[in-house]
Amino acid sequence: MNTRFLLLTLALLFTIPLYARDKTDVMVMTNGDRLTCEVKGLDAGVLYVSFDYIDGTASVNWTKVARLESNQLFVVKTEGGVVYTGSLRTPDTPADRPVKIQILALEKEDVLDRSQIVEMVATSDRFWQRFNGEVTLGVIYSKGNQSTQYSFGSQTAYVRERWTALASFDSNLSSSSGTNASTRNSLTLGGRHLLPWNNWFYAALGAFLQSSEQGIALQSTVGGGIGRYFKNTNRTNISLVFGPAWQNTDYKQSDVSVNKQNLAAVLFYGQAQFFKFSKTNFDVTAALLPALSDPGRVRFNTNASYYIKIVSNLKWNVSFYGNWDNRPPQGFSGSDYGTSSGLSWTFGLK
Repeated sequence: MNTRFLLLTLALLFTIPLYARDKTDVMVMTNGDRLTCEVKGLDAGVLYVSFDYIDGTASVNWTKVARLESNQLFVVKTEGGVVYTGSLRTPDTPADRPVKIQILALEKEDVLDRSQIVEMVATSDRFWQRFNGEVTLGVIYSKGNQSTQYSFGSQTAYVRERWTALASFDSNLSSSSGTNASTRNSLTLGGRHLLPWNNWFYAALGAFLQSSEQGIALQSTVGGGIGRYFKNTNRTNISLVFGPAWQNTDYKQSDVSVNKQNLAAVLFYGQAQFFKFSKTNFDVTAALLPALSDPGRVRFNTNASYYIKIVSNLKWNVSFYGNWDNRPPQGFSGSDYGTSSGLSWTFGLK
């Protein structure tokens, strides 16, 4: 990947909202506490809010919220896959009845049980306020063998009512005295658009990989297809995409050069997320590509991260990455995998 391409990518991934919202929202807890705040959104059973008198973002247990009032616009997603956009109100309900959330749109209003809502993302007419994401950095150095390891990652999401655009970048480097440095860089771009049927969507994916361990100068993958959310709650999110894909790989090592290889393949792309309120979450993505143009050849890659919250927007994480090819060119490695750990800082919703 050339330098200008990487700089453009990093500029995109570091895009952070430039405008602060007014803290005029009202949140009432089940114990009667009434708080004026800025509601940022709901994700994984956690309601993220900020206060004028508290630094950073506070995490609130969604099941402990009795009332919510906000004139800001939110994209609200339900367990059944239905999506709404509007401001928030809580209508009066008897004490023994489930808490309701009212979504006020321009031409209509809808009332939902609080337990049905699995995600709320603050949106805006201002472009920069629609981004959410995180940045991760880890460094390990050992004087004994002059070894250095670093990992850097960033991801961002742009959320609208019926569609979402995603971008992520990961870089890993490992070097020690007397050996060549091993590097891996990965850029993934994707988008999803909800279909009229609950929990169904269509998706597009573009992935670009450089791996010195496998001798891959640049591997470009483009694919897409139909997807479905099989589980979508405040504790678990599982989805799968199925469709066609095309992959172009340019191999190059210091003493061996191989012509570019092109593959038509079937794409199976899965994502799973597991949450525990304001403490931990575990994310896994995996792509399986059985080749159609080279029957019997299979490529597989995966990324997994486990996060533990430290304080406010800061988390500690440990990650695993891996790429496998059961038929690499002669003289080239069929696998590249590793682990890393570091600190993550979230922006936007969280």
